[in-house]
Amino acid sequence: MQTFTTHEDMQWIELGGGSRRKIRSYNGEMMLVEVGFDDGAVGKDHTHPHTQISYVLSGEFTYNIEGKAYPMKQGDSIVVDGGKLHGCTCVKAGILLDIFSPMREDFVK
Repeated sequence: MQTFTTHEDMQWIELGGGSRRKIRSYNGEMMLVEVGFDDGAVGKDHTHPHTQISYVLSGEFTYNIEGKAYPMKQGDSIVVDGGKLHGCTCVKAGILLDIFSPMREDFVK
């Protein structure tokens, strides 16, 4: 459990392919994650049992859920129900804020 973080506390974790993440605050019920993308970086289609809300902090993205494309820009948000196939392509470098419920244990192992 990490219930309080400062901006300086967390370092980027490189994921490869032009993307990175910072694990922010979390408990067993939910987790906040910052995900940074370079122009053209792809968050490959995947599924997980967690419900997710993604908020575009900066940049532009095309978000895909179950084959439907959603163009997203700063200030836009989207909910992905657990078990749905989803991913994104970064159109203009930026940062997503992802909220997961329950928290992603696989991110902290």
